[in-house]
Amino acid sequence: MGKKKVPDLYRAPFPLYSVKVDPDTGLVIIAGGGGASKTGIKNAVHFLDLQLVGEYQHSASLLHSHDTDTRATMNMAVGKGVIAAGQDGTCCLMQFKQCTQKEAKDANKDGKSKQQGNARLRAGKGDKCGQDGVTPSGNMSDMKDETIHISVTASAEVQSDLNPQDPLQKVVRFSPDQSLLLTGGTDGHIRVWEFPSLKKKFDFKAHEGEIEDLDISPGNKHLVTVGRDFACSVWSGNQLSMSLKWHETMSQIDEKTYRYLACRFGKVEDQKDALRLYTVQIPHKRDRKPPPCYLTKWDGRSLLAMLTAPCGTEVISSLAVSDSGTFLGLGTVTGSVAIYIAFSLQRLYYVHESHGIVVTDLAFLPHSMKGKNIKGNNETALLSVAVDSRCQLHRVARRSKSCIIIY
Repeated sequence: MGKKKVPDLYRAPFPLYSVKVDPDTGLVIIAGGGGASKTGIKNAVHFLDLQLVGEYQHSASLLHSHDTDTRATMNMAVGKGVIAAGQDGTCCLMQFKQCTQKEAKDANKDGKSKQQGNARLRAGKGDKCGQDGVTPSGNMSDMKDETIHISVTASAEVQSDLNPQDPLQKVVRFSPDQSLLLTGGTDGHIRVWEFPSLKKKFDFKAHEGEIEDLDISPGNKHLVTVGRDFACSVWSGNQLSMSLKWHETMSQIDEKTYRYLACRFGKVEDQKDALRLYTVQIPHKRDRKPPPCYLTKWDGRSLLAMLTAPCGTEVISSLAVSDSGTFLGLGTVTGSVAIYIAFSLQRLYYVHESHGIVVTDLAFLPHSMKGKNIKGNNETALLSVAVDSRCQLHRVARRSKSCIIIY
């Protein structure tokens, strides 16, 4: 299994840093770019049409490319009709929708600057549906399907990182009910805005050094943050509730030999009120003989550790949880991609160096997109993107009933 080749689902003309799936429209949204350097590498957000071909295979075609000028999108969150994109030290809000060609042209005529809360609202850029259309090979091309159009309007931006040297937003999330927008950056601050008003609710120092990741539980009860300072903290509002100590059940591991990289809440299949939190721990220092990385599963309500398991010696770079909570996805700095069973933390799927370089983001296909099954006869399917500009889809074929694990 480790030697298998995964064909590219799509190849962008720029490095990719983020991938998200919008279940309402069925769009796969990827983003990245070359930043402000004048190398000719553009910065853009691409909207892909994902189609199921047969029972197991998929294809993707570019519907629309939205130019982001001199700023690459390094991370993003997708809500209902809105993208929150981390670009340098700002979080840029973009409204998007599928539309007819006439509606798209009308939308491009809008765009007077407005002031809303402490956020600056931006005028539309005359972003025509289909402008900068790029085929997977990177060549200019007409739309494959002239009946589908995407309208994108840059609507607002907030300052999400105030590092005086090199401001950079590292992570952005919408709360599950989309009432809050949360960001973390290199200045160690967590900033929380009410959404959609963008009125700032909290701004507090959560970690010494960079924020690596954050997530918030349903009902906005627990905010979990991960920093480069070895800490994984749980907050109630802006007040520290507790610090998680994954190593306390691992007597052979010293506290400062590992740091947290990522955190995600996930559902528990067939248990309506159950919740899990998953964290990834990576070695703080590189050794000639690399030690393993670890996955830890926590009870999402009590935040007590339930299970810790090693997940290979390749350094983990990204984590994703399927919408059902059944599967975990891991990407590595060496380009490998793996899928784990959330219940047992056992590895189900693995491709060694599927990408040529660090896997920057992962996203599972949801159970249904636009109300239809897009996974086909696959038990799960995981999108991965990397700095090598490739977007891949990793599939796990449905197992026989006798092999299915009951959770």
